Amino acid sequence: MVSFYSVSYRVLNHPVHTDLRAAHLLYVTSTATDPVGLMEDTLVLAQTKGFDIFFALNVMDNQSFLENLKLSISDKSLHYYLYNWMCPTMSPDKVGLVLPN
Repeated sequence: MVSFYSVSYRVLNHPVHTDLRAAHLLYVTSTATDPVGLMEDTLVLAQTKGFDIFFALNVMDNQSFLENLKLSISDKSLHYYLYNWMCPTMSPDKVGLVLPN
């Protein structure tokens, strides 16, 4: 199972491109399918649905397929501020954050 959500951006002052559609990986789990193959199919699906870019964080077990797919790695970090929570510094593969809807 794979889920991702869409975020649309407006491109300003460009003569041809006016918007950018981004897919953000939300959750992926696989027991019977190779995660790399599953994500390859997901990238193809996102492309056929008209997405221009696909984002995935290197949290939980995502690192296992991100490296194999040779996706480019951002030099930026994503930080969450959890009010009244204190937790030790940990590596991304030990982090799993579920945001309620």
